[in-house]
Amino acid sequence: MHRYDPARQRLALGLAALAGLVDATGFVVAGGYFTSFMSGNTTRMGVELVERPALALAPLGLIAAFLAGVIGGAMIARRNEGRRKRVLLGLVAVLLGSGAGLLAGGFAIPFLGLSAMAMGLANNVFARDGEVTVGVTYMTGALVRFGQGIAARLAGEPLESTRGYGLLWSALAAGAATGGALCLVTPLSAAALAAAAALALWLAALRIER
Repeated sequence: MHRYDPARQRLALGLAALAGLVDATGFVVAGGYFTSFMSGNTTRMGVELVERPALALAPLGLIAAFLAGVIGGAMIARRNEGRRKRVLLGLVAVLLGSGAGLLAGGFAIPFLGLSAMAMGLANNVFARDGEVTVGVTYMTGALVRFGQGIAARLAGEPLESTRGYGLLWSALAAGAATGGALCLVTPLSAAALAAAAALALWLAALRIER
């Protein structure tokens, strides 16, 4: 996070908030599965393979959709260097908008698949030399860096490289809380907000890359 200018840091925070919103919405619609938190899906898949094998297909399908998004996003990013952020976020907005439309029509499973694919794509927005520099849909690493930063400060030796990760985690948590609150009304309202937020992030990326 510390390597990026303020505009890109804000974009990363917005993406993390979007991931929290999408994940909370997917969690409600799927009845306990995730559209961006693949560690949780992997754990559930492992447990269900032992207890109820047929149910393991749900998290496995979401993992496959997410992975397809990561692979596709990485290939697209390689071909669009210099305008990677706007291209990927444009696709994220299209996928989330299409998913919201499918959810409105009562097609929950395609909605979940497109949401997971969009989150896979989003992880390629901040990358360098083919490797992710800021993970925007998973926060274990961010919490580790945040904790290391606190420890360094307590020791009187602040680490510049750990700055911003607490905010990144907070953004995802805020997005998840927003999604949970909207889902109390209807999951469709949360899905529609996610699509609108992705469009706003695309516009921000367009300004940054210009």
